[in-house]
Amino acid sequence: MSRINTNISSLQAIHRLTKNNADLSMRMQRLSSGLKINSGKDAPAALIASETLRSEIAGLNQAMDNNGRAGNVINTAEGALSEVSALLLQIESLTNEAANKGALSPEEIAANQLQVDSILSSINRISNTTQFNGVKLLNGALDYTTSGVSSTNFGKVQINSARLPDGTPVNVVVAVTQSAQTAQIAYTSGTLSANNVVTVQVTGNRGAEQLSFKGGTTVAAMAAAINMVKNATGVSATTSGASSLLLNSIEFGSRQYVSLTTVSGTFNPLATYDAGRDASVTVNGAAAQSDGLSVNYRSNNLDVELQMKAAFNTVGNSSFYITGGGAQFNLGPKVTETDKASIGLGSVAAGSLGDNIDGYLSSLASGAVNSLSSKNLVTAQRIIDKAIKQVATLRGRLGAFQKEVLESNINSLSVALENVTASESAIRDADFASETAAMTRAQILVQANTSVLAQANATPQSVLALLRG
Repeated sequence: MSRINTNISSLQAIHRLTKNNADLSMRMQRLSSGLKINSGKDAPAALIASETLRSEIAGLNQAMDNNGRAGNVINTAEGALSEVSALLLQIESLTNEAANKGALSPEEIAANQLQVDSILSSINRISNTTQFNGVKLLNGALDYTTSGVSSTNFGKVQINSARLPDGTPVNVVVAVTQSAQTAQIAYTSGTLSANNVVTVQVTGNRGAEQLSFKGGTTVAAMAAAINMVKNATGVSATTSGASSLLLNSIEFGSRQYVSLTTVSGTFNPLATYDAGRDASVTVNGAAAQSDGLSVNYRSNNLDVELQMKAAFNTVGNSSFYITGGGAQFNLGPKVTETDKASIGLGSVAAGSLGDNIDGYLSSLASGAVNSLSSKNLVTAQRIIDKAIKQVATLRGRLGAFQKEVLESNINSLSVALENVTASESAIRDADFASETAAMTRAQILVQANTSVLAQANATPQSVLALLRG
């Protein structure tokens, strides 16, 4: 080379050295960060895919935390309900003992009543104090709120679960397409003849009783005798005129029946057995399950239990709105309506357990209509049975929610998290084996380029030999 103003070899060496230095710097950055993609220029398309997957990972992790916390809420409520169940069993035992009046003194019954009062107080305290993170769980604060419920048509409306899109009230339309019926047997032969002494057995869902009627007994007297034992049999009687006697089951539904058997004498009812009929009901156009006047409807968006009144036991419809409430949980990686789940937690106070037919648990307190000193212990027993069933049903719903929704959801989320994390790692994480090999290559090339650049810079000095000649 005889020109010194432009050293092409040096420029080429500098160019290569710059690229090798950049490559070495990139390899060192990847090894120090552990990431193959540290900025958008490293791999624009891969960065987009990686950020999408990282968003999913963040959502999945939070969803698992949400499910875990929801499980903690359910466990807290379940623990309190377990104690309420134990207390109800104690009340049942005390009521059963109090019914054995022939073997108990008034003082013993009074002592049992004091214990019942204490238990009712404990149940109310559990209802009012059970909480999670400051939120009351069993005092009705997490029950659903409704509007427009007709007290004429419904005795009870219990919302177990409802999906309210963005908090929008949901309209519930209940339509009766076929009315429920009681079991009914008719007797139309009027007053018994003077010499006709009759003994019959009246049987219903609650039991059987034998009744004897002397000759000349009127249908009104028969009805009065049957009604005297209706709480024992579940069968009541009415008259129609002077000759007709109607025996009806106290409650509606296909599980209710009336049986009338003639033990002795001549007694000819139009039938000896009849069963009732359940109402046919739709909720928002879909068929619901019915047991007499009790209606259950479950779908993905709504779980509701209704107790219809006799006034609504005709073909027609009634509607109301679910306006809010319930314990709301977001169980998915995104905030969407399909990823939300809710469950209603009603009050388990003594004034809420039971129903408007027989009464509520609070009616077993001292001085109340169904206290242990009253003559209504059969009714008290039915109230206790219903209260035990209500608490057990609530515990069952909570258990099903925890097992079938939360635990299965956590398992599903865990699998999804593993796969999404593996996919994101394959895109973004550095392969240390290949990166170490690439860094070693870049180090050697930088050293070689540096040596070559030194030689390229020294080459123009050869023109000095021409000057010395």
